[in-house]
Amino acid sequence: MTDAERHLWAKIRGKQLKDKQFYRQKNVGNYIVDFYCPSAKLIIELDGGQHYSDEGKKKDEIRDNYLKHFGFTVLRFSDRDVLKNIEGVLEKIYEFL
Repeated sequence: MTDAERHLWAKIRGKQLKDKQFYRQKNVGNYIVDFYCPSAKLIIELDGGQHYSDEGKKKDEIRDNYLKHFGFTVLRFSDRDVLKNIEGVLEKIYEFL
């Protein structure tokens, strides 16, 4: 796990948000997602620098559309947001749940 993944995982594991179970590095369809909450059909992806290139954006768009086709919601956060503004990230996840 990256530093950002470890930081977020420490805050969402063990049903800490609205008593919802999250899993990390979970197979969902053709992809392995960073974090997954089955009861909310929520996928959380943390994006490092490679996700902001043209190629990275296109791959993410294809991936997100695939997952959305099966009824999942994908929330994306930058690694920097997680490391610098974890409370804001948690608030957005909490609002969705």
